[in-house]
Amino acid sequence: MVDTDITNHPYQSLTPDVILDALASVQLFGDGRQMALSSYENRVYQVRLEDASMVVVKFYRPARWTQTQILEEHTFSQELIAAEVPVVGPLNLNGSTLHHYAGFDFSVSPWRGGRQPELDDLEVLEWVGRFLARIHTVGSAKPFIHRPALDLRSFGVEPRQWLLSHDKVPLDVQSAWERSSQAAIDLIAAYPCFTRAISQNIHEAHGAGIQHIRLHGDCHPGNILWTPLDTPANNLPGPHFVDLDDARSGPSVQDLWMLISGDRQQQTRQLGALVDGYEQFRAFDRRELALIEPLRTLRLLHYSAWLARRWDDPTFPIHFPWFGSSDYWQGQVQMLDDQIEAMQEAPLVV
Repeated sequence: MVDTDITNHPYQSLTPDVILDALASVQLFGDGRQMALSSYENRVYQVRLEDASMVVVKFYRPARWTQTQILEEHTFSQELIAAEVPVVGPLNLNGSTLHHYAGFDFSVSPWRGGRQPELDDLEVLEWVGRFLARIHTVGSAKPFIHRPALDLRSFGVEPRQWLLSHDKVPLDVQSAWERSSQAAIDLIAAYPCFTRAISQNIHEAHGAGIQHIRLHGDCHPGNILWTPLDTPANNLPGPHFVDLDDARSGPSVQDLWMLISGDRQQQTRQLGALVDGYEQFRAFDRRELALIEPLRTLRLLHYSAWLARRWDDPTFPIHFPWFGSSDYWQGQVQMLDDQIEAMQEAPLVV
């Protein structure tokens, strides 16, 4: 079981006054109005300034990324903005996009309105696909040097080992989860397409294998702000991509598969619309379709370890009270077994 004792987590010192003082350290002065935005990994706040404008300030989770890795993410976002891709990136204040106050690294971004996109609308998916292709065109221009890759070791093998070595899986479910998780990892490791994908980089000869490029990395619907055609003048219509905090190297399909859902027929239609839009700007390597279910499986393993490793953060027991129970882990066993079946089926075709 997960230990529910909450230690003195660094975020407990992040009071409203500290937030205002951090902004003041970069010559931005709040009028006292703040609103916490949905974020578990970091702490993110919408703050109204004295001039009535609004900004979003992100306080990075201590010890997760190095400053060099954060700045590499910021550089990527600035490249995307320079290419007129609608990404919300950090502001350059006092000559830097990354700042430090009271033990926290933080950045400040402009506020952008919007809602989650209607992903059952194929026209919306095609629109999103066009901009994903533009993100990947920039992302393929050069590699990340400091940020990690999405691979079997970091998203599958290491999280599994950590969970077992720290006794996070209840004893009554442990043997079943240990067996299913290892079977899933073994199956992924046997995928020739996936094995090639995790060993490639963009400097290899064209056509030698599936490229690893710089990705958004966590492109789920919550990280896309959609503004309709009748939007106010300060927001362009269409998708705006936010939160590149999980940007890393990987196959391009990683930024597509989290936008599809439902049964096989529904996923095929949705993926077809995404790829139709994508290929208006960039070719899509259909060999990557075989990576969708392995990537989905790795996300399951990584997510469980992510929750367990964050349990000393007071917000996690509040928002994820079901985590660590036998029911949770039994559900994970069933999902892993389902994924093992899915990985043995023919990949989607578009």
